[in-house]
Amino acid sequence: MTDPTLTRRDFLRDTTIYGGGLWIALSLPRPNAARAAAESSQRAVLSQAEWATLEAITGRIIPSDHEPGAIEAGCVNFIDKALAHEDAQARPLYAVGIAGTDQVAQRRYARSFAKLAPAEQDEVLAALEQGGAPGWPEGPVSSAVFFATVRAHTIIGFLADPKYGGNRDFAGWKVVGYPGPRHHLGGYTPDQILGRAKIRTVWGEER
Repeated sequence: MTDPTLTRRDFLRDTTIYGGGLWIALSLPRPNAARAAAESSQRAVLSQAEWATLEAITGRIIPSDHEPGAIEAGCVNFIDKALAHEDAQARPLYAVGIAGTDQVAQRRYARSFAKLAPAEQDEVLAALEQGGAPGWPEGPVSSAVFFATVRAHTIIGFLADPKYGGNRDFAGWKVVGYPGPRHHLGGYTPDQILGRAKIRTVWGEER
């Protein structure tokens, strides 16, 4: 989000609307991940160290300011449950990518990624996104692919239904102004659709 006139709401809306693959991924059912998220918020596949690094990464992709970000929304929990179930094929990529991110951070700042200042974390992530970051391990997993995957998962976790383990307390929906599935109260009336009547959100507010 380098454009100062672009709000977080605009960024997330435009990313999901115009990124067709991301929109499809956001809409995919994840019954196994939903069941796991309902049963426990404990780690499923990520180690404690991996969780800390990945949470810090998500926290810079959607940072916290006057509105909640990825950390408050529990995006790392969404990713953990997804990797344990429907997105299990991405687990090896995450294992390499999380370790690689820490290696790049150590090479550049002599500290793990989670212990860096926000500006330092942003510099590391920018290097990953561009590819060829010094310290990234050799092999078939590129830093750019890892970053793109985490970015997509973070946005999905921020905006998907909370039952999948992210979007805690409807944080993402509140940021983008989405009141929740229209069927939760039998659908929206014509006046609500036209803005002439208020809409009650799934968390109980009227807008």
